[in-house]
Amino acid sequence: MSIKKITPVLIVDAIEPVLPLWDALGFTRTAEVPHGDRLGFVILAADGLEVMYQTTASAAEDEAAVAKGPRALGAAALFIEVDDLAAAEGKLPAGTDVIVRRRETFYGSIETIVRDAAGNVVNLAEFRR
Repeated sequence: MSIKKITPVLIVDAIEPVLPLWDALGFTRTAEVPHGDRLGFVILAADGLEVMYQTTASAAEDEAAVAKGPRALGAAALFIEVDDLAAAEGKLPAGTDVIVRRRETFYGSIETIVRDAAGNVVNLAEFRR
């Protein structure tokens, strides 16, 4: 057995508010599934990478067991390595919640940390080589 791929699926109240950030980072929508009059699920892809979003309502309707248990569905964090942090920062949409403008870490990266419109933390990191 070998793992072929891991793709995060972020569970949010609404998908539409998070799309401008991913559009600005160069991701395109490769699949969209409606849920009522809004999106219930979306796959965003760029350069062989994927991130998925699904609404809480859609996830609970799809498989009720995932919405039950000791830990509710909720916010997550993504660590994204980029080759040019300044370019990534320049693409952030106006109004993006920037938590940390820039920091240097003990593990050798320079990072800018933002929060998407659903409350997920997105850490953009450039490693000096």
